[in-house]
Order: sequence, then C-alpha cells, then structure tokens
Amino acid sequence: MDALLAALADPARWRLVNLLAERPRSVGVLAQLAGARQPQTTKHLQTLERAGVVVSQRVGQRRVYALRPGRLRELAAGLTRLADTAERAGGPRETYDRYGLSLHAERLAAEAPGWADGRSFAFHRSLPGRPELVWRHLTETSLLARWWTPDDLRVSELVFEARPGGRIVHEYRDAEDADGSDPVAGRAEGVVDDVRPGERLAYRLSPLLPGGGLAFTAHVEIGLRPTGTGTGLDAHWRITGSTVDSADFIAGIEIGFGQSLDKLAAALAADPHDPNDPGTPHDPDTRSTT
Repeated sequence: MDALLAALADPARWRLVNLLAERPRSVGVLAQLAGARQPQTTKHLQTLERAGVVVSQRVGQRRVYALRPGRLRELAAGLTRLADTAERAGGPRETYDRYGLSLHAERLAAEAPGWADGRSFAFHRSLPGRPELVWRHLTETSLLARWWTPDDLRVSELVFEARPGGRIVHEYRDAEDADGSDPVAGRAEGVVDDVRPGERLAYRLSPLLPGGGLAFTAHVEIGLRPTGTGTGLDAHWRITGSTVDSADFIAGIEIGFGQSLDKLAAALAADPHDPNDPGTPHDPDTRSTT
C-alpha cells in the first residue's frame, strides 16, 4: 500500500493514471497529452507499473500501457475502511467532535473571571457490586488508577488520602506516551472534605493551568446507595473560582468524567472480590505513582 500511495502522490503520475483510465495508450501519446518529455513519462510509467497500478506490453514499435483498476479498488477499499473506523459510532472521533463543540461554546462564554461559577454537572450510574466494593474503587489508589481518567489517558501520579483534610493529587498523561516524553496532559490538586465509607465522599479538586494557577475549583459529592442489582452512584459537580482560562477544562467535564464512570463500571464488573469476604485483600496505602 505504501508503494501504491507513493506512486500516486506525484501530480504528473496522477495525470497519467487519469489518461489511462479513459483507454490504453502508448508512451508517446501519453507524453503528448500530458505535455511532458517522453523519457520522463517513461520513468513515471515504470514507477506506476512497479506499484502495480498499470501494466504494459510491446505492440510493434510501441509500448502500450493500460490501467489496472483492481489496484485502485484496493486503495479505495482501504481508504473506506479508514474512514469507517474514524466515524464509528461512539468512537474517539465522535468524542473529539463533541468536545470541539463544547470547547467552542465555553470559550465564547469565558469573558470574565467567575464566568462559570455556580455551574453544576450531575452523573448517575447503576454499578455492579455492593457499595463497599464501589467505595474501595473510589478511594484506594491501586483501584482508583484503573478508572479515574477519560479514555486515551493514563494516571502518572495519584495521591488520594481518604480522610477529612486528606490530600488529592491527580496527574495524567496520554495513554500512548510510554516514556513520559510528551508534556503532562493534566494535573489537579485538592482536598477531601467528607468521608462516610460506603455512603458519601465529598472533595474539592482544582485543575492546574500551565503556569501553575488554579483553573477553577470543583466541589464534588458522590453518594452511594444499595440497589437490587448492585449500587446506585450519584455524583454532582459544582464550579467555583472559574478563571477565563478554565474554559478548556470545563468543556471536558461532562465527557471526561462520564467516560471515567464508564471505566469504573467496567472495572467493577471485572473485579472478582467480594468486600464482605474476610479474605479479600485490602490495601491501606493511599499513595501511588505510576
């Protein structure tokens, strides 16, 4: 495929392909119609033939070239597959476009400090597992790191001290940035306000701007309640202290935290541990750096 794309990338060769799509033609005629010298036309045709785009045969004193439509159909099919992959429902491109629309709207609204103060976001999920198990995934860093980032990101530093006044640090990078050479995608710092194991968790979290200042403060409250099939989770975000530069962060709250909760549901579904089983391991350490 690479050789095919390279062969077709040259405008002069693409002109020859268009001429041969009409009918087979000799080198001399192709040179005349393309307005080019015959030796250069011959070189272009040889490149196309090596890539499998054209075929040639000697007819008397002339060499006549014809197009191989199958190669173009293979290319078209490959490009269609790429387009279908990019446009698949619920895929990364759809999320990218949704974020772009939100980003545009928030940037227009961010005219002065405090522009987003009082804004709230609500999230609701029905989760597998009892509240005790969900609580562990909300507060233990080894479990929290599995889900507390949107898609395509990974936790690079995480501190969560699950006690009133406890410190929170949440830093994340691109999931494909294996060696950490790419800039940090985001970092937030905060403090835990209220802890009622298995019932309620409240904390304040502030994303940091590139210069180190606070973009805004999110007051987050998460409530858990047992249901017949597991646990109902209700999360509420309330924004205060919003700066003009916070628009990019606020635009991603609904999409980003929603994706995180979807990952939480998947992590819980895959967790084999029963929190009521005395043999279930419990990691009291609430600090992690990865």
